Amino acid sequence: MSTAKKILIITGDAGESFEILYASHRFREANFVPVIAAPAVKRMNLVIHDFEPGWDTYVERKGYLVESEISFDEVKTADYKALLIPGGRAPEYLRNDARVIQIVKEFAGNNKYIFAICHGVQILVTAGLVNNKKIACYEHVKFEVESCGGIYVSPDQAVQDGKIVTGKTWQSHPEFYTLVFNCMQG
Repeated sequence: MSTAKKILIITGDAGESFEILYASHRFREANFVPVIAAPAVKRMNLVIHDFEPGWDTYVERKGYLVESEISFDEVKTADYKALLIPGGRAPEYLRNDARVIQIVKEFAGNNKYIFAICHGVQILVTAGLVNNKKIACYEHVKFEVESCGGIYVSPDQAVQDGKIVTGKTWQSHPEFYTLVFNCMQG
C-alpha cells in the first residue's frame, strides 16, 4: 500500500461519530485509505454531539460503534500521508497520552499535513503546535488555543495555516474538507 494513500485517524471512546465516519467515507471516496488508531485495538463507543434550542452547550448522545484498526503503539508515521484528529470527548483524555503527542509531533516534524476539527484541536495545543497559528475550533476550546499563543479565527469555519488545517465543528465539514482535499491533491 502506497504511503501517499494512507491517512491516520486518531480517536478513542467518546470520539465524535459524525466526524469519524464522515472522514472515513470521504477519504475512501477519494481513493485514500483511512486507518483508525486508538489506545488499543477494540470496538469503540462513539458519541453524537448536537445543539439543542434552549441549551447553553451541546448535548451528548450515544453514537455508533467503530472498530479501531491499530493501536497507538503500532503507528509508524512514515506510513501515512496525513493525520486527522476528530473531536468529541476523546481528545480530552487522548491529549494526556504520550504516544499520541509523539505521533502528532512526528507528523509535524516530518512536514506532513495535520487536520484537526472541533475538540481535536486540544491535542494540537498539548503538542505545542498552535503558537502563532491561525486556528479554527469549537468555541469552548478558544481559551486553550489563545493561552498557548494561537490565533482563534472567527467567523471562519475552517482555516489552513501551513501544514495545519483546523475546523470548528462537524457543521464546518464543507469548508474543512474543501481545504483538506486541496492539501491532499499535492
